[in-house]
Amino acid sequence: MLTQALADLGEWNWIVLGVVLLVLEILVPGVFLLWIGIAAILTGALSLQLLWLDVWGWQIQVLVFLALSLVSAYVGTRIMGKSDGSDTDEPLLNRRAEQLVGRTATLEEAIVNGRGRIRLGDTLWRVSGPDLPAGTRVRVTTVKNTGLIVEAA
Repeated sequence: MLTQALADLGEWNWIVLGVVLLVLEILVPGVFLLWIGIAAILTGALSLQLLWLDVWGWQIQVLVFLALSLVSAYVGTRIMGKSDGSDTDEPLLNRRAEQLVGRTATLEEAIVNGRGRIRLGDTLWRVSGPDLPAGTRVRVTTVKNTGLIVEAA
């Protein structure tokens, strides 16, 4: 039954496949099915135009589909591009520790042997810096791994 339905569709199979892939792109997170769906629709459009050619068999159609999939995926990644975050108005949005550089706080635990703790907001942060007693005002200068580097303010 399914093979008969596919045979009845003929060259429209590619367009149906393309529409199914585009619908799946909407339902499934990601952006890859979009480019394959576009390639299937383009292959279907070519199939409808080149129907009269004797060499335009299913083997050539599959090769054209594969080539168009690669080309559309390449062009799609170029169009969409990868953002390095420099084009945003909030470059430190998901970099919580880096947002703290320049802030001052009071040492909760003394810095002994280069290690201590400060409270910023509702979080207790591990800090490194020169040995200082608890209660000293410090300024965050940089971030290293998950800790903050501080100096006396």
